[in-house]
Amino acid sequence: MSYEFDDQTAVARQDGRTYAADLAAGWSVGGGLNGGYLLAVIGNALRHTFPDKPDPVAVSAYYLSASAPGPARVSVDVRRDGGSLATAAADLRQGDDARITALATYGDLGRLGGDVRTTADEPDMPPPDRCVPNTMAPPEVRAIAPLMDRFDMRFHPDHVGWAVGQPSGNGVLSAWFRLADGREPDPVSLLLVLDALPPVTFDLGMPGWAPTLELTAHVRARPAPGWLKVRHATRNLASGMFEEDCEVWDSAGRLVAQSRQLALQPRG
Repeated sequence: MSYEFDDQTAVARQDGRTYAADLAAGWSVGGGLNGGYLLAVIGNALRHTFPDKPDPVAVSAYYLSASAPGPARVSVDVRRDGGSLATAAADLRQGDDARITALATYGDLGRLGGDVRTTADEPDMPPPDRCVPNTMAPPEVRAIAPLMDRFDMRFHPDHVGWAVGQPSGNGVLSAWFRLADGREPDPVSLLLVLDALPPVTFDLGMPGWAPTLELTAHVRARPAPGWLKVRHATRNLASGMFEEDCEVWDSAGRLVAQSRQLALQPRG
């Protein structure tokens, strides 16, 4: 069975270090394509570069300009490939324009051993059928974020006040998450999930597109099949920017991915 996410993040090798991609319009949000989607495209190029180390472990990406639907290329520069881990730099470009530059470490999470041990608290979420589906998002939100049609998201009832003009002001959003066509999560798709929810500034009464400046992702384990729990939170807003911390928990109750990003405050 073919899945939308796989088709629309696919890359084709052009030479030893360059891959072609066709960025899909359905992943648009605000003034460009979603940063997590773009990171997954880069993630696929790196997965092909290191076939014996297929999983992202740590990825740090800088977003240089907004990406548009259409042709793109990913250039990979291998810095080290040995033992259980490999590291490479990767650039995503469209024409002469640099979109993203990233540094990533890859490995085989199935062979690295051990399980997730954490002192973090798993989000306490009502069952998905008692949460608020993203299909109920206000029309103005769906108009600027067609990528929401790619997901099945069920928001915690306490975290959707922003949708009716009553944000909590706590700077927290959490939701159940799965891809709309039923594709099960894997480490590369977690790069998307880490940037899939609306900007956490919605809960501060600041709706609108929040362009990512930098995002660092850590993938801790291959996720179990089923729903994911995703939690975004922020504590600081300064100089027109805010940080957003994300945790992703799988259906086995494990913290499988984390990220921190710095983004521009929405302009409304």
